[in-house]
Amino acid sequence: MKNVTKILEGDVLAAATLMRGVEDEKPEALRELGLLFPSTGRAHVIGLTGPPGVGKSTLIDSLIYAFRKKDLTVGVVAVDPTSPFTGGAVLGDRVRMQDHITDNGVFVRSMASRGWRGGLSKSTISMVHIMDAMGKDVVIVETVGVGQSEVEVTKIVDSSALVLSADSGDQVQIIKAGILEAADIFVVNKADKEGAGNVVGRVEFMLGMRERLPNSWKPSIVLTQAVQKIGADELADEFIKHKEYLLASGEMEKRKKISAREELLKNVECYVSDFCNQEFASEGKLDDMVNKIASRKVDPHTSALQIIDWLGTHFKHLSGKR
Repeated sequence: MKNVTKILEGDVLAAATLMRGVEDEKPEALRELGLLFPSTGRAHVIGLTGPPGVGKSTLIDSLIYAFRKKDLTVGVVAVDPTSPFTGGAVLGDRVRMQDHITDNGVFVRSMASRGWRGGLSKSTISMVHIMDAMGKDVVIVETVGVGQSEVEVTKIVDSSALVLSADSGDQVQIIKAGILEAADIFVVNKADKEGAGNVVGRVEFMLGMRERLPNSWKPSIVLTQAVQKIGADELADEFIKHKEYLLASGEMEKRKKISAREELLKNVECYVSDFCNQEFASEGKLDDMVNKIASRKVDPHTSALQIIDWLGTHFKHLSGKR
């Protein structure tokens, strides 16, 4: 398709059009995405997560400068909270990255989470694929900032960083059982403020308790002051070092398989959910089943298996719609 060719040539307008179509789940957009897929898998996909207010968006802005100084092209998928009124993104991250608007080597896409779990969006992985196909060397994924559940982002990226700040002391304790065990790099932003040393100390203590296999990656702690763009070069270097480690150790291939598995299962989940809320519900079968479960005439496990059976029967119809 003509649009696919344009995207492979780096056309921003064609890519933005496809992204909108994918978010709206238009069948033709999903077909184009499938045609692009063989040309993906080359970008270094980075995930930045952390509690709200630590300065992730500002840090990404400074990180873009650092990567561009290395002559690397950058794509950003910024997932924002969803407005309860419009369903759109509340805090459009592109507002914070306006300095790059005239840079053809940078493409920033903000999108609403729309209630999707793990601080991501339903279409996040697809947006990454499109930027990858455009030829971006680095694609950065920024999550909403919802705490422990943001461990989800580590399943779809090559390298992940947990961003904390000088006032994150208490939150370190809250999220330690999740992302603290999975992040590859730790960033303490606003490092010039009182309390930064305390956060570093807590992270070092928790990393000391983290089990590591011989020759495995040792997570580092990078101090930054994103507003002043201090520490961004060091952070960019650390991401590059981690990529080199992944390639040399064979871990990159393992992570790509984890990402593929996550994407496959999320798509299956979406198809089943769509079927229940559209095809199945339109026939009145869903309400009937819900009423029977509520009145204890049938159990939810048996009902779920019945839906799976119906899904198989209607799969050709469902596939044709897409």
